[in-house]
Amino acid sequence: MVALITGASKGIGYAIAMALAGKGYNLIISSTNPAELNLAADNILKTNNNITVTCIIADLSTAVGQNQFASQLGNNPIHVLVNNAGRYLPGSVYNEPEGTLQNMINTNLYSAYAVTRAVLPLMLPQKSGYIFNICSIAGMQAYANGGSYSISKFALIGFSKNLRLELMPHGIAVTTINPGATWSSAWAGVDLPKQRLMEATDIAALVLACTTLSPQAVVEEITLRPLLGDL
Repeated sequence: MVALITGASKGIGYAIAMALAGKGYNLIISSTNPAELNLAADNILKTNNNITVTCIIADLSTAVGQNQFASQLGNNPIHVLVNNAGRYLPGSVYNEPEGTLQNMINTNLYSAYAVTRAVLPLMLPQKSGYIFNICSIAGMQAYANGGSYSISKFALIGFSKNLRLELMPHGIAVTTINPGATWSSAWAGVDLPKQRLMEATDIAALVLACTTLSPQAVVEEITLRPLLGDL
């Protein structure tokens, strides 16, 4: 079995890669940072040296990066796809820097769209598979200082729900995951108690659980928040 995870060098993507590796999945992981991605691959292999880990360096927010990514996929079947690549830029629509919306849409939406279109030809012939789109609670409701990030996540949820409908007759499950605040490098230096945010492994555990369901079942959408609520 092969799982492909984008944005897998750290945070949620890395935790998901670790969890799937623990269950024996061979991995294809991608990121824009070669050093971080290779380190992630090394750490994953230390936990299970019976699997393979293939690294793809690509900036999925650009057409060039998307084409580079697709050209390196090969022809082997892929059983699980996790669209996790993305970034957060704070701001408000009325005063955020020019180009922020384009940046957020390119990074958080077009990357998932392009990767999914590249992977589906490898998944459709199997009549089975699982696609996870890591969205956000920011795509469920507007929030202060969310700006274009929130807009892009609203769009990503729409993409995920549409994909669910389209792939239903093809035996491919699609799950939209909307995490709240989760510890990652984006929160580095923030003065908050550890219990205030979720762990990346919490999201990974849910992804893993979904893959164990019977083929006639699918979890369509998951929303999870810190126990103490949103920040």
